[in-house]
Amino acid sequence: MTTTRDIIINPKVMSGKPIIAGTRITVEHILELLSGGWSEPEILRQFPHLKKADIAAVLQYATALAKNEQVFPFPYETAGG
Repeated sequence: MTTTRDIIINPKVMSGKPIIAGTRITVEHILELLSGGWSEPEILRQFPHLKKADIAAVLQYATALAKNEQVFPFPYETAGG
């Protein structure tokens, strides 16, 4: 059975950045690794206490943030006028 740890925010851990519960690994760090080209197996080798479900939780958290992002376009002027 695979257990998924939650993503939590605790002001006393990592300055309140979102982390994988039970660790000091931030969501930001895992996202940086993935965007830097690290594969899931590479991350799991580097952090053997993590599970695939933890990486999935990071991605789900980031997806939820992107879905809930509000964009407020500003009027802009075109060149010359």
